[in-house]
Amino acid sequence: MSTSPGRRLHHRTCTLCEAMCGVTIEVEAERVLSIRGDKDDPFSRGYLCPKATALQDLHEDPDRLRHPVRRVPGGWQRIGWDEAFDEVATRLKAVQAQHGRNAVGAYAGNPNVHSLGALLFGAPFLRSLRTRNRFSATSVDQLPHHLASLFMFGHQLLLPIPDLDRTDLLLVVGANPAVSNGSLMSAPGMPRRLRDLRARGGRVVVVDPRRTETAALADEHHFIRPGTDVMLLLAMLHEIFAARLVAPGRLEGFVDGMATVERAVQPFTPERAAAITGVPADVIRRLSHTLATSKRAVVYARMGACTQAFGGLCLWLVNVLHVVTGNLDREGGVMFTRPALDVVGLTARSSMRGHHDRRRSRVRSLPEFGGEFPVATLADEILTPGPGQIRALVTSAGNPVLSTPNGRRLDEALASLEFMASIDFYINETTRHAHVILPPTGPLERDHYDVIFHVLAVRNTAKFSPALFAPPADTRHDWEILAALTERMEARPGLRGRWESAARKAVFRRVTPRHLVDLGLRAGPYGLRKGLRAGLSLRTLEQSPHGLDLGPLTPCLPGRLLTRNRRIQLAPETFLNDLARVEAHWSASTATGDAEDALLLIGRRQLRSNNSWMHNSQRLVKGKERCTALMHPDDATKRGLADGQRVRVSSRVGSVDVTLQVSDEIMPGVLSIPHGWGHDRPGVRLGVASRHAGTSVNDLTDEQALDVATGNAVLNGVPVRVEGIEAPAEEAPRGVTA
Repeated sequence: MSTSPGRRLHHRTCTLCEAMCGVTIEVEAERVLSIRGDKDDPFSRGYLCPKATALQDLHEDPDRLRHPVRRVPGGWQRIGWDEAFDEVATRLKAVQAQHGRNAVGAYAGNPNVHSLGALLFGAPFLRSLRTRNRFSATSVDQLPHHLASLFMFGHQLLLPIPDLDRTDLLLVVGANPAVSNGSLMSAPGMPRRLRDLRARGGRVVVVDPRRTETAALADEHHFIRPGTDVMLLLAMLHEIFAARLVAPGRLEGFVDGMATVERAVQPFTPERAAAITGVPADVIRRLSHTLATSKRAVVYARMGACTQAFGGLCLWLVNVLHVVTGNLDREGGVMFTRPALDVVGLTARSSMRGHHDRRRSRVRSLPEFGGEFPVATLADEILTPGPGQIRALVTSAGNPVLSTPNGRRLDEALASLEFMASIDFYINETTRHAHVILPPTGPLERDHYDVIFHVLAVRNTAKFSPALFAPPADTRHDWEILAALTERMEARPGLRGRWESAARKAVFRRVTPRHLVDLGLRAGPYGLRKGLRAGLSLRTLEQSPHGLDLGPLTPCLPGRLLTRNRRIQLAPETFLNDLARVEAHWSASTATGDAEDALLLIGRRQLRSNNSWMHNSQRLVKGKERCTALMHPDDATKRGLADGQRVRVSSRVGSVDVTLQVSDEIMPGVLSIPHGWGHDRPGVRLGVASRHAGTSVNDLTDEQALDVATGNAVLNGVPVRVEGIEAPAEEAPRGVTA
């Protein structure tokens, strides 16, 4: 494609969600002229969602910090980098010297996974803190996936990925891939992929409390009561065993626990599940038979299934369904990727395989996973006095005040800290509490390679994105920030300490993310081999700016299994024991009944939003108000409420005011508020987001409600009450922001 003199085209991967869409950015000097889908990208093939334009908005955002700042009375003061690094390290060490090493806590947000530098250099920094009080966004998101994979396959990142482009049946449970582009299933252009699936004679079935955008593209949609997915999945397994439809095929030779699972699911009949889920028994039977008899089938469960009281069981049962029907490690079923930079292979013998319940949190005795405690207890650890109380905190990206349960309580906790430092380029609802903020360069100013999302992709590809713009003078990449802090935290007094510090600094200056990517590619399954000149390296990728297609997913079991006996563990004790909680829960629910006026709260995903990241882009938030409470007409009539009315939604932990949207796309008895909004707290410096503040659904979610087996937060199925606080507006159309 030709461009006028002075203009150039740059090809890279969008880093704003999991899809890894290829983008073509037209640039003149230091100015972005356009962002379009890259038609030559072998993975996304020109597809691009509206979020990609925010790459330009983020790069040009006047609210974005470019230099370190210190909080002072009346505002923020710019300081130098060395001064900032020294202050952070000195104050963290002072807290640890006075109160012990666990008096410092750390929180890593979801954006770290979208940054090559943060992902590669974050772990050494966390180790340098020498604290057990580590937290991340994992426990408000995908933790059940990781625990199920660890127990069953031997590694937390051995996640079965739907072979979407070759399957005959896609059963979607608690997910909306048409909007997310496939969370933990990187698949750009999902609407096209779903249409192609149906065009070749396949079927798409959606089970969800809301008739989602994915449901609109499906053959069938069935409402299900929030939090009851575990009963649906148990009943499907019951039916497959009862109807003698079990057919694991070649998997049978390396599976342990089949008979144990069959006995465990016997009490969970379709009739029993129907009374709890709202999905008719005949539908459950039909779905079970269709899944078992389809030549190639996939069950895809995501956020709605994860973030509920039985999230761990749900994701375990999904894996079991794939095994008993022979759809694990089969073309058109779910398969394991062979990424060019093979994180699973590189960490097969390290602690990064994952571990669970090696220690418990101080206040609520919650189990760790991979060295992290559930973030739902972070506020407890800050607010509860005693040995090990967190008195200082480091956050790296993320916005836990808006993304973790009972955000107001965490807000209160952060305000009480003796010291807080944040690696972030915004003053948001969380970082406004920091004493020092260290802002990294933006996505267009740094190199990128998707270390994690290639592990989750529906096809094996590889792509390296060099920086589009040279970073401005006196700025730092996130990996440089982390390296500088690590060097200072590791420094010890005396001659030996100074020598170690100098050696470490020399290593950090020579080892960059580019070096690590090159080493990983060369060591991977497509890398250089014993003197052969051909093979994948960083140089190879740099010569292929659109990326390389490495082929479809291929069977790899049992060779890729990392369990101790190299066999699939179908019946992990943790999950089998948790079935007693299922029995007790619904026996108690049946005995007590639900409060007549209570609704069950769920979140919802939106195409022009990703958590709380995207709300400072005017082009993404303009138009109709999107942070609304979605309610079924029958529930609105029962409460005397009308579309467009302001209502107050209350839960055990608090209440929020929000505009009501009445629609039959939501199941009766359910209320939906989207995640990531609530930019109305004082001190936030996000001009656009503050003008479109919305309300935080996590001011309603309950930090005491957890999936006991995994420690994951319960964000769906929260009981709430709704009442009107003003009459509906008559003049302005519903949802138009003044």
